[in-house]
Order: sequence, then structure tokens, then C-alpha cells
Amino acid sequence: MSMTDPIADMLTRIRNAAKAQSKAVDIPSSKVKREIARILNELGFIHDFAFVPDNKQGTIRVFLKYTKKDESVILGLQRVSKPGLRRYITVDDLKKLGFQVGTTVLSTSRGIMTHEQALEAGVGGEALLRVW
Repeated sequence: MSMTDPIADMLTRIRNAAKAQSKAVDIPSSKVKREIARILNELGFIHDFAFVPDNKQGTIRVFLKYTKKDESVILGLQRVSKPGLRRYITVDDLKKLGFQVGTTVLSTSRGIMTHEQALEAGVGGEALLRVW
């Protein structure tokens, strides 16, 4: 079965696993999803992630992070740009994003990065998701 929005599927799997208080969730792998998992790990929203190879595309195992009160560290995870409606952010728009809660993850010409990193690099791109 083909999937029209694999990134939205990844975010939904993470949200559902966090709501069920699972320790880990498996997601079909791709380069973009691995980069998103890397950024979530660097920002401290997930505990860790690992690539599990198989005979097909592989799997990303995301280990979720919880507070001492067993609440998920991820309070919100939202897809911004969708296949039917792409959302692009220019460098001027990035300056305005500094006052928002959370982090926006962008796909730029220099790779996938947070909006702070894109502002430092002076590049804009497609807004993939927001996390807070």
C-alpha cells in the first residue's frame, strides 16, 4: 500500500506511542525520517533512535522520553507542509519565528535543520513540522 504522506505517518506514530506511554515506536525508514529523528534527539524531545536494517527499507526505532511524572516530553507535534499544500519559509519569515513556542523543522537546500540553524545559515525552505 502506498502512503501519500510518510512524514505525517511518522508524527502520528510518535504522538500515539507517547499517548500510550510506550517506551519505543518503530517507523519505516527513509533519509528524511532519519534526519527528523536526529533533530528530535538533538533537541531533547526523544531519548534516542536507532536504525534497524531488514530486507526492505529498514526501520527507525524511536525511544521516547518522559518526565519524572511519566508525562511525554513532546507536548505537541504538528505537520506544517502537506503534499496538497506546501508551506515555504523565507529568511525574512525566519526572523519572525524566533518568538514562537517550540521549534520548526525545515527542509532546506543545505539539508534538514531547525529554524534557528536555517537563520544562522541564511537559508529558507519548506517547513516540515513544528514540535513543542
